[in-house]
Amino acid sequence: DPDPAAPDAAQPVAADPAAPPVDDGRVASTPPATTKSPDGWTLTIAPKDEVQMPAAPLTTALSSREYIVSGTFNGSLDGSGDSPKGVFEVGYQIGCGVEMDKVKLNGSLGINGNPSLSAPAGALNLGALQFPIQGQIEVEPRPGTITDVVVDKKTFKGTSARITLKDIHIKVDNCVGASSLRSYAVLTSSGTDADDIVAYYGVTKVF
Repeated sequence: DPDPAAPDAAQPVAADPAAPPVDDGRVASTPPATTKSPDGWTLTIAPKDEVQMPAAPLTTALSSREYIVSGTFNGSLDGSGDSPKGVFEVGYQIGCGVEMDKVKLNGSLGINGNPSLSAPAGALNLGALQFPIQGQIEVEPRPGTITDVVVDKKTFKGTSARITLKDIHIKVDNCVGASSLRSYAVLTSSGTDADDIVAYYGVTKVF
């Protein structure tokens, strides 16, 4: 008779769980931002193909954060009459959980050894004197901040503008906590007597 404690040879072996997907940096864009001005012009910002990837900073400092970003940002003005002048700005906001404010050394300088007088002419013999420095490095953190990094700002005359980014490096220093990143774009329609502004903010990605 078969041993009831023996494993069933016909029982299928569970497959290894699938490896987690590799982060390719793609970020889903939020819906287009749009507004209608009192004089009938519609301002729209539509992004696509956004990519955000962390990168090792060239400074190798632990308090630096660097990212590689890409994306296409379209701004458009739709209306009738004389076309206003447009200004289109694209950049990124970097959020830092804790920012390093000051670094200082707290401590003292001491002298170890037995100096003595000796020839010639009563010269001071320092012997094996040591000058130890005792203390500690103190970092004074402060609440995190948001840094705006402007990548491009374009003035145009017409009804549309486009800014395309490819593998752009952006960096922030003095960040010792977790960091987050999101894109932003601002479209301004400037007429003779008025300005109308619409802003877009992308999905926040935490690193």
